[in-house]
Amino acid sequence: MYTNVQPAFSPRDFHDRVYAGEVLRFATLRPMRDLAEFTRGFLEDAFAPFKPVEIHRHLSHEEQAESFAQRQRDFARLPEVRRLWRAVFEAIGLDAGGLARDSLYLRFQPHQDPGAVVPRARATATIAFHRDTWGSNLYAQTNWWAPIYDITEGRTFAIYPSLWDRPVANTSADFDLAAVLDRSRTGGRNANDADAAIPHLTEQLEVADATPVVIAPGELIAFSSAHAHAGVPNSTGLTRISLETRTLWIDDLRSGRGAPNVDGFAKWMSPGMFRRVSDEVALNDLLGLKRLEPFAGPFAPARQTTIADNADR
Repeated sequence: MYTNVQPAFSPRDFHDRVYAGEVLRFATLRPMRDLAEFTRGFLEDAFAPFKPVEIHRHLSHEEQAESFAQRQRDFARLPEVRRLWRAVFEAIGLDAGGLARDSLYLRFQPHQDPGAVVPRARATATIAFHRDTWGSNLYAQTNWWAPIYDITEGRTFAIYPSLWDRPVANTSADFDLAAVLDRSRTGGRNANDADAAIPHLTEQLEVADATPVVIAPGELIAFSSAHAHAGVPNSTGLTRISLETRTLWIDDLRSGRGAPNVDGFAKWMSPGMFRRVSDEVALNDLLGLKRLEPFAGPFAPARQTTIADNADR
């Protein structure tokens, strides 16, 4: 599934390969190894005297959700995290002035016994099958993912390569990102519900090539946000901890370049979730857009709704 690659790319070559569906694996990036090492130090300080991958043994589910959410916030605010992610992008060949990024996310997926029923908090959930583009409607979007500790096929996520150009039935047409962001900001009902935060599959699939991602700590993969993927339920006895973010090449967003849209019908694009890597300027301010824009452009579906009065928030 992976294409093992060496930096440095031209931004055009990198993004054209991502938009064509390649999953690019980087195994020799010094800044990525530095970022993984820094993150391990952050986690081991935060959870001492316990091992981070065993922390679920010492906290209730509610305590895990609260603790992990706080660690995610603390981690994303660290200047060193922003500096190291920028160094990763630049080592690959992507200029920080031309690139915008989403939040720098620290993901926890604790062990759960098979069949256990627990609340679906965002900080602890196994993310269901989806394409990121079902929610963002940004087809120039690239996903980045890296483990911090060793992973296995039972403690990771899976990509579905055969669904790259195959439409599947989903709830993107009814997905309201404005409402999700409003609940998250105000703490309303389901504000922490992982299932409410993304569109979902609505058909039964039989897919033979669901491929678990297994790479080593210090390695990194990049793939189009249009790829179908899902978390693998974790009953391995260890918590999976990983890094992820999403990026946009700003010129491609301006020109409408990106991966194909085979089955996305959501109402909004979400440029306000991204910031330019070089100076942290919000992408919607940089491009003169609203935080949420109605989905219109060369990749837009035929069914187009008008922007709501309260979208510019």
